Formats: sequence, C-alpha cells, structure tokens
Amino acid sequence: MDFTPTEEQQAARDLAARIYGDLATHERLTATGTGVDAELWKALCAAGLPGAVEETGLLGLVLLAEEQGRTTAQVPFTASCVYGLLAVARHGTEEQRARLLPGFRDGTAVATGAFPALPGAGAVRADADGRLTGTVERVPWLRDATHVLVPDEKRALWLVRTADAGPVEAVELTAPWSAGRLALDGTPGERLGTAAGSRPYDDVLAAARIAFAGLQAGVCAGSLARAVAYTSQREQFGRPLSSHQAVQLRAADAHMDTESIRVTAYEAAWRLDRDLPAAEHALTAAWWASEAGKRVVHAGQHLHGGLGADLDHPVHRHFLWGRQLDAYLGCGTELLAELGDLLAKGAAS
Repeated sequence: MDFTPTEEQQAARDLAARIYGDLATHERLTATGTGVDAELWKALCAAGLPGAVEETGLLGLVLLAEEQGRTTAQVPFTASCVYGLLAVARHGTEEQRARLLPGFRDGTAVATGAFPALPGAGAVRADADGRLTGTVERVPWLRDATHVLVPDEKRALWLVRTADAGPVEAVELTAPWSAGRLALDGTPGERLGTAAGSRPYDDVLAAARIAFAGLQAGVCAGSLARAVAYTSQREQFGRPLSSHQAVQLRAADAHMDTESIRVTAYEAAWRLDRDLPAAEHALTAAWWASEAGKRVVHAGQHLHGGLGADLDHPVHRHFLWGRQLDAYLGCGTELLAELGDLLAKGAAS
C-alpha cells in the first residue's frame, strides 16, 4: 500500500488548504454561527473541488476532508461529496449520473445522508411506488441540502428532494452543522441504481465512515496545532509551557492518536477505491476517529489551560466538532461490537 497522494490529489489538497486558510477564519466562523458560509462554499465550487473528488476518489476526499476539519469550515463539503457525488457516481444508473452529477460537481446541488450512526438505528419504509414514510431525527446539513440520501428498512437507497419532504424542522447538534429533522410521509423518492441487495448501502455507509474519519483527523490536527502554538508562546515561571515534560507527553499522545486516525482512514479509503473488501477497515477507522478523536480534542482544550474554558476561543470549536463526530460515527463500544460480529461472520464463512 502506498498512501502518497498523486499529483492530482496533492494539487486539490493544496488548493483546498489555501481556500480554507483564507476564508475559514475565526472571525468569519463566528459571524457565520450555525449556518453555511455561502461565500466559502461558492469559492470551493468555483475552484472545482467537489468535482475533483470524482477524479481523486475516496482517498482524495479524505485528504480534502482533513483540510476542512483543520479549520472546522462551515460548509457541507464532506457530506455532499460522500452522500451525493460519490454515491451517484458509484451506484447510480447511467441516466442518473448524467442528470445528477453536474449539480453535485458545481455545487448547485447539495446532498446529505439520513444515515444512522449504526445500521438498524432507524427505519424508513418504501412502498411499491417509491414513496417513503418514516422519520430520521437528526440529519446533518439538512437545512442546506437539496437532496438527502435515505436508506429504507431493506437497505435500498433513495434520493429524496428536500423540497418534496416539506418544511424542515431545525435541530441543533453539538457542532453547528445546520441539522434538521427529516419527516417523510408518503414522500416520493428516486431509487439509486438498480442493484438488488445491500451492497450499495454497505458501500455508502463504509465510505461515509471513512470520509468522516478523515474529517476527524483534520479536526484533531487543527486542535493540536493550536495547543502547540499556545504552549510554545505561553510562559510559566520564565519558561514556555511546552518545555514541561507533562505538556510534552500529553501533546505526544495526542499526536499519536491523530496519526492513528489518519492512517486507518487512508488505508480504508485506499481499499475502497480499489474495490477491495473494506467494511472492517471502515469500522476500524471509525473506531479510532470516535475514541481517539475525543481524547485529542479534550487534550487540545486542557493544554490551553484556563483559555480552554472560553467558549469563544477557536479551540472550543474543534472540541465541539470532535465530540459531534464521535457521536455521529457511533460510540467505540458499539463500533467494536459491530466489528466483532463482522469478523465472526467472516471466520464462520
């Protein structure tokens, strides 16, 4: 395995880093509140970054999600790419790809997913006419989405236009992800692709876990970078805080956790891009992102001392995002239980 980015992946990553660095500043994020930064989204789309994911694959999306996470940028980039662009590109019919992909590429269409943290956590029913009934209590970025990808109780995938679902009830999450409650009552849906069975669902769920693990790697890297900068400048008794062994050890542990999230996400994405079995690897990446992610963002706050308790400090936003991703991916014990079941089934077959 070689996780060295291709020239195209590195170019897209560098461009994303510049755009996020210029526009996803603390001042702009504070002014944006819980909504989407429309100017930032327009800049990302004008640069062709959503469309670039189609060429650079899931690993390319993980690299771009990292850059989003470093700045906790208020845009539905990761969600729209994994639940919209990649889902349609991998599983849509030829007609669906021709009709839907241009909007997801240029950002005029925005997708999110009504996916639970774990399979079976919610149920939407579809009748013979493709009308959906059921409720998903918390869907991130739903208030800004034009489409939502909905799995039914049989794990078929349906694209629903949010305009057809009626008014969206706002839901506030730990992180300001513009979430909403999706209520479907005979709402028309368009089945994604024609494949029978659960493979498209399993594929999209694995891709989502990997992509959001990549986002968590960026959130953790950004939190740790702020902590390192602060402890290098802040002095106590005439010495920088970073010179104290306890501070160094805490930062070193956070660095190793961040690298573990990153490398497991890279490996899982690499496998999925090559159509290799990746369900176990996606769960491993999600576990690291959940368990290690919350350790890192807690460490980031603690290393800021009293400033870490300031709700207006930039590091607090990383804390909120890290805890939200922990909740979205599923708690560590649940993920390990699912991974254990998957391994047991593999050993028995």
